[in-house]
Amino acid sequence: MNKKKEQRIAANLAKMMAMLCVRNTQLEGLHGGRVPVSRTGDFSDVMVIDADGNEVPWTEVSHLDDPEIKDLMKQVVNRLYTFHLKADDPDFQRMVDRWAPVAGRWDEPEIDEFYKQKLHD
Repeated sequence: MNKKKEQRIAANLAKMMAMLCVRNTQLEGLHGGRVPVSRTGDFSDVMVIDADGNEVPWTEVSHLDDPEIKDLMKQVVNRLYTFHLKADDPDFQRMVDRWAPVAGRWDEPEIDEFYKQKLHD
């Protein structure tokens, strides 16, 4: 298989896995909330006031507590596991095919910076 075809297949697979295994998870609950107004654009001008009256800069606020991140990661791992385990199942493939046009409109993936650095270390 030539390199271009291999990259296209990997890109399509990555986008489908992101769509089915990460995007449509508990992240949707975080994404669905209200976004505060930031005049600076980096949210350094946004404060959260907690129940004790403490002002916490938005950039320092934890947006997920430990149980939430644990539940999210468990859901993502289970979805990735299911994706790999059921890849040859015709019913699963039909679901993948239904979502393919949506994922196909996403930006093309690139090699992640973390791995670029690790590959050169």
